[in-house]
Amino acid sequence: MAKKRSTKKVGKKTTKKTSKKVSKATPARTTTKGPAGRSTDAKTLKAIESLATQVAKTGLAGKDPEMDVPSRSLSNTSYNKKARILEMGDLTSARPLFDLKTSRKFMQTLLLSAGVKDLLEASKTLSLRGMYYKSLHTIQGTKEKTLNDQTESDAVLEDLEVILGALREELHIFAKKRGTMVGNITVLDNGDEINCRKMGTGGYAIPSICEESVIKFKKCEADFILHVEKDTVWQRFNEDRFWEKHNCILTEGSGQPPRGVRRMLRRLNEELGLPVYCLLDCDPWGHYIYSVLKQGSIALAYESERMAIPDAKFMGIRAIDYERCDLSDDVQISLNERDITRAKQIAEYPWFKDKKPWQMEIKKMLSNGFKMEVESLITKDISYVSEVYVPERLEKQDWLD
Repeated sequence: MAKKRSTKKVGKKTTKKTSKKVSKATPARTTTKGPAGRSTDAKTLKAIESLATQVAKTGLAGKDPEMDVPSRSLSNTSYNKKARILEMGDLTSARPLFDLKTSRKFMQTLLLSAGVKDLLEASKTLSLRGMYYKSLHTIQGTKEKTLNDQTESDAVLEDLEVILGALREELHIFAKKRGTMVGNITVLDNGDEINCRKMGTGGYAIPSICEESVIKFKKCEADFILHVEKDTVWQRFNEDRFWEKHNCILTEGSGQPPRGVRRMLRRLNEELGLPVYCLLDCDPWGHYIYSVLKQGSIALAYESERMAIPDAKFMGIRAIDYERCDLSDDVQISLNERDITRAKQIAEYPWFKDKKPWQMEIKKMLSNGFKMEVESLITKDISYVSEVYVPERLEKQDWLD
């Protein structure tokens, strides 16, 4: 594992440090079996076989087969103040075979378990879409399909994660790549060296699986990470070479960041000690994205320990920026009833409720009566956000925690 880097004040006066290797280079190709490694694959296979054996033994004993599925609901999620992350509780729900309400889900769970077993034994991976098609067929003698659409298989795969105690990556399932990175770091992706300083206008596409068996950090000179909400904003910063001028790594998550992006950010923060600053829209959605990055999400609370970044900072855009940056009325997007309701809900989150700066931020947005996008800063100047706004926020350490 790479050594931690010491954090330091980030701003205009940051000095460029000498290049430093943070982990040893690997052979041209990794010999690790599968995205999670041989030992993890064996553990996951054992868990699947144990599930199947339990079902078979129960049935052969003349009893009704049943699964206990950990609940991925708000009522089974709590906020750990000490760790500053969301955690899943111990509540479970029964999924019996001989119950019309759950029999279909029971069948799908075993069907997808068998599909995952095939992947593990073949040392291959499949996309979420591919897994849907692998498990899709018409039940013999009926017109009933095993799956109506991909949403069903995706939901069952999330259930499998908590049933088996294995992450999606350990099930050899990956999602569509969504998210980009550029900056002062070199990574090894499945043994291939990727220099993120030389990725042109498109950047390095952050993969869905970012575990150490696939992604290794070879050399890093960056002092921090600037994560922006959308690709359009990322393009502005990349074109202006912000990452080069301010010695950082620039990432984007195409809105709500997928698991691969969140995992990459967590590893960069945890293993390399790089602070993470978030530039998101001034609206309930931007606030929620920050919440997910920082504390984790309710649906994936069981993954918070490997994906949440408790020290992440919200740089903006802020409700006070309308006056502070002297923006025009043209940037105002009126809050609708749904926005107002969502903002009040977010204000009641335990991790925001006791933080006065966040209460003031949400209250200010509601009193304004409008929301703003990061792109609104373009009305000042095309490069105002990259050349003035963010550098000033960094210099003054002006952000919300």
